[in-house]
Amino acid sequence: MPGGLTETPPATPEIQEIADQVKPQLEERVTKTYPVFVALKYKTQVVAGTNYFIKVSISNSTDECVHLRVFQSLPYVNQGPSLTSYQSGKTKNDPLSDFE
Repeated sequence: MPGGLTETPPATPEIQEIADQVKPQLEERVTKTYPVFVALKYKTQVVAGTNYFIKVSISNSTDECVHLRVFQSLPYVNQGPSLTSYQSGKTKNDPLSDFE
C-alpha cells in the first residue's frame, strides 16, 4: 500500500547492503565509528521512491541499536541510498516506527 509501512521482517542481504552504504553518512553525523553494524529488521514505505526503516545492531556486548531512515529514489534517478535521519539509544526490543 503506497504510503503505509510494511510488516517488520528480518533483514536480508540487500537490506544489509543499504545499511552499509549509509554507514559513512551516519558516522559523519555522529562523529564516531561503528565497528559492529548489523541490520536486524526493517520496514519499507513506498513514496516517490522507497523509505527504509532499518534497525541496526551496533554492539556485540549489549543490545544497543540505532534506527535508520534511508531514502532510495526511483531507479531512473540513478542515485544511491541517502540517510534521511536516525534515532540512537535504541535497543533490540524497541519497535521500528515511522520517524522524521
